[in-house]
Amino acid sequence: MALRGNLRDFTITQLLNLINLASKTGTLVVDGASEQAYISFREGKLAYARIGKDDGSLAAVLYKASKINANQYRAIVDRAGQMTDKELGLLLINAGYVTQEDILLNLQVYFTDLIRKLFTWVEGIFRFENDILPPDDRINVRMDLENIIIEGSRQLRELEQLQDEIPSLDMALKFTERPLTNINLSVDEWKVVKFVDPKNTMRQIAKTNKLTEIEVRRIVYGLLQAGLVELARPANAPAPMSAKTTFPTQDKEEQKSLINKLIGRIRQL
Repeated sequence: MALRGNLRDFTITQLLNLINLASKTGTLVVDGASEQAYISFREGKLAYARIGKDDGSLAAVLYKASKINANQYRAIVDRAGQMTDKELGLLLINAGYVTQEDILLNLQVYFTDLIRKLFTWVEGIFRFENDILPPDDRINVRMDLENIIIEGSRQLRELEQLQDEIPSLDMALKFTERPLTNINLSVDEWKVVKFVDPKNTMRQIAKTNKLTEIEVRRIVYGLLQAGLVELARPANAPAPMSAKTTFPTQDKEEQKSLINKLIGRIRQL
């Protein structure tokens, strides 16, 4: 099965479904707008995932999941820098820091989060490489794709609904004029609110906060529903052309000639 094309024609959900049905082994490589993703499979099961320069090492994954503390993480990085994740995992299990179940469960959560991020990519070129196998030095998992595909389909439907409410991320935000009280904002909502200014587009806010398209739309939609902000034309956007300047030509004689031609065509209808 040759898989190669553009995300405009095939969504990530559709690609995962094909890989699942064909029980493919190999790696799906996706070149996005600013990052590259590698999603590896064995017999149609998710085995490994990596996006961009994100540190997906076992030590980093366990630290982010609060399975090891900051001191333990630094010690591992300093002392086990040349050790593979498989060797490190065995060492941590024998030392009693984590169990094998802890390692596999947290890797599954981490890989699933990466796939969720990939679901939001609408631009990119993909190819499936049969000869690129999951990396041997990293711990591989074996996850069924069915639940991931179902979640991806739900996420795509949500994105479509949010796109209807917020058609363009190139619009800006401004605070509403009516005062509001008793509004409790989440950490992610504060990340967006502190950049609310007609000078900043939602796309710029998302990039600054490293938010995906669906994440920033979801947050902005909540702020709109709460009546805290409203959409605004960016302050640096060019003003729309007036009716006087939209005519194809400014020469009066040419304008008269064009009008006469249009009248002639209308009479022939």
